[in-house]
Amino acid sequence: MMPKSLAFLLLLLIVLTRAVRILCGGDEYDQQFFNAYDQDDHGLSIYGDGGQLKMGYYEQSCPSVETVVRNITWSNVAAKPFLAAKLLRLHFHDAFVRGNDASVLLDSTPTNKAEKDAVPNLSLSGFDVIDEIKAALEEKCNGTVSCADILAMAARDAVSFQFQRPMWKVLTGRKDGKISLATDVGPNMPSPFSNFSTLLAQYSSKGLNIVDLVVLSGGHTIGIGHCSLTFKRLYNFTGKGDTDPCLNQDYAKTLMGLCPKNSPSSFVEMDPYSSLSFDSHYFTILNQKKGLFQSDAALLTDPRSALISQLMRIPGVFFNRFARSMMKMGAIGVLGDGNGDGEVRRNCRVVN
Repeated sequence: MMPKSLAFLLLLLIVLTRAVRILCGGDEYDQQFFNAYDQDDHGLSIYGDGGQLKMGYYEQSCPSVETVVRNITWSNVAAKPFLAAKLLRLHFHDAFVRGNDASVLLDSTPTNKAEKDAVPNLSLSGFDVIDEIKAALEEKCNGTVSCADILAMAARDAVSFQFQRPMWKVLTGRKDGKISLATDVGPNMPSPFSNFSTLLAQYSSKGLNIVDLVVLSGGHTIGIGHCSLTFKRLYNFTGKGDTDPCLNQDYAKTLMGLCPKNSPSSFVEMDPYSSLSFDSHYFTILNQKKGLFQSDAALLTDPRSALISQLMRIPGVFFNRFARSMMKMGAIGVLGDGNGDGEVRRNCRVVN
């Protein structure tokens, strides 16, 4: 049997060889490079654990669903471009807590504090767009389209508005969950303060792999972050009033100007000068040590994720991989037909 150390070196050599081929090939997309990682998908299928998801799920029951979702989403994003990042984030936060069941959309009640009121979710927004879409669909196809499917499609369409075409396929057939607990958020949501091993463990627990971790982090190419989440890196990284040495020092000075200590409510672009454009620029700045959060910088601390982040600088490679990872993320914890724990809510904010 081959020693593990030798096997790892051989795999690394193969990875590096393929990486050079991709980097030297410009926009050529070499799927073979990712095959070893794609085999490590932890059994997650883009069709859901029981094959609940499919294309054209509403073809007979609500044939105009895709058009309705796209038109309302695009209209909102055209008026407020920052909504693309907000809807993408809303989908991510839904998927990672209890799966894609729209539990993040439920309001708290006098007897239950819901996910949206947990501290990591207090800055979520875009709920009004989902409400608008749901109301329009209830008029056309009463009690048919789930809030979970609406959220998945709206996130796709929000990102796709810039390109005027769908950037990935959204399989449908999700049902809405009946439970939403604020206490579920902390243990399940990746934190901006997490190190690499913690991030990878959280992604793996959802059926995602190291490529998905890097690629989905690329969603930080749009949107803004709270200054308060950068304070430790900027002003007290080891408790001695120092700055994170993994942060580009020139960029650190820029951030200090944008995020002074007395401005916890201020915001800063996650991808400087490109926060409204969905592109691969995030990986360019990441490799310059200009990632905003510790979780961004963590991607450079593992040789595998660091290499993948280099490859993601190629737009064609990033877009292809992002589409695949989003389809996988959209299949996490799906409640399908015949599952008594799911329903189609009449109002996305309350259970039926």
